[in-house]
Parts: sequence; C-alpha cells; structure tokens
Amino acid sequence: MLTRIDHIGIACFDLDKTVEFYRATYGFEVFHSEVNEEQGVREAMLKINDTSDGGASYLQLLEPTREDSAVGKWLAKNGEGVHHIAFGTADVDGDAAAIREKGVRVLYDEPRIGSMGSRITFLHPKDCHGVLTELVTSADPASAEH
Repeated sequence: MLTRIDHIGIACFDLDKTVEFYRATYGFEVFHSEVNEEQGVREAMLKINDTSDGGASYLQLLEPTREDSAVGKWLAKNGEGVHHIAFGTADVDGDAAAIREKGVRVLYDEPRIGSMGSRITFLHPKDCHGVLTELVTSADPASAEH
C-alpha cells in the first residue's frame, strides 16, 4: 500500500522568504516550483532524499495565491506551520478506495493533479487523529517539469 513519506506540506505567508530559510539553514534547494491555480497555491518542492522505491522525499512549501484557498483559510486560522503529511503509493485510486472502505473519509471522489503532475487525494483530518493526510502517486519522473 503506502511506500514512503512523499512530503511534508508546510504552509507559509512568504514562499521566497521560507525557501531562503530552508536553503540557508539546512542547505535544501528547490527541486521544483509551480503555481496550482485549482488549489490556489504557489509551491516549492525541496528534495530531501531519494527513496528505495525510486521516489523521493520532499518538503513542500505552500503560499496561498488567494485568501479563499484551503491553504489561505488554514493560514488565517492557524498561522505558519505543518499543514499535511503525504504518503507515496503506486496506486492512489486503489489505496484511497481501500482506506474509504475502512471508514475514513476521502475528500475527492476522483484523484486530482498535484505537484509535478502527480495524482493526489486527501483523507479527512478528523478521521486521521487531526492530521490532514495526502496520498500521492508520482508522475513518471521524465514528465515532471522543473
């Protein structure tokens, strides 16, 4: 089922300033950046390491592009910090269905497009001990834009 921690999502008010903190403090560099209009965020993926399943683990820094986005609303309520944890899976559709059968609410009926062309869905935090949880099936690395 789940093969790794794909990323930890961190909500921030100023993406550039937050990227610079992680670069200066830990030496992490931006592996990929994009704007996801559907989700209303500007993001930077900082690669931490490669994983044994051929994937990688990242920090995902998220700055809202509009106040009414999920991250914008979350920031207004909670301030900066850890927003979600994402687990990698080879089959987001199958794993989401299996988890749904166990009584956990899956937030999207069909997975959506996430960072770097991945397919994603989220699990309701109230069903996951207060943690917003994302399931991610990575796109073919050759198709991901940097």
